[in-house]
Amino acid sequence: MAEIQETTTGVTQRREAGAISSSDQPVGELIKQLSEQTTTLVRQELELARAELTAKGKQAGLGAGMFGGAGVFGLYAMGALTACLVLALSKAVDGWLAALIVAAAYGAVAGVLALSGRTKVQRGVPPVPEQAVESVKADVELAKQRAREGRR
Repeated sequence: MAEIQETTTGVTQRREAGAISSSDQPVGELIKQLSEQTTTLVRQELELARAELTAKGKQAGLGAGMFGGAGVFGLYAMGALTACLVLALSKAVDGWLAALIVAAAYGAVAGVLALSGRTKVQRGVPPVPEQAVESVKADVELAKQRAREGRR
């Protein structure tokens, strides 16, 4: 009968009933197991890092897109609507004051979009896979602890 055991790294191992314990196995077999488990662990850590970097890259891309949107809005909207609004406001106030009011309103809209974009970009950087780093640290500490226990 086989017993399935999950380690702290998420690697699933099978132990056969009556199997030799790790302290009774030959050194060559233990090294082979260590190599296999290390390879699996490194592969899993790389997958976690790739997933984290992908998520952070998406956040940074979204923020950069918002900066682009702010620029496009600032250019085209000002060009198309400025003349219309200045002429409409010039009926109530002097022409120069109408132009100043329209420019201030456009500047406020562009500023809000730029601040929103900056916030999105900051969420995505620095692109460091934080969960993977913590997981590797925990794995290294576990390996050190097991090595210390094995020496006793």
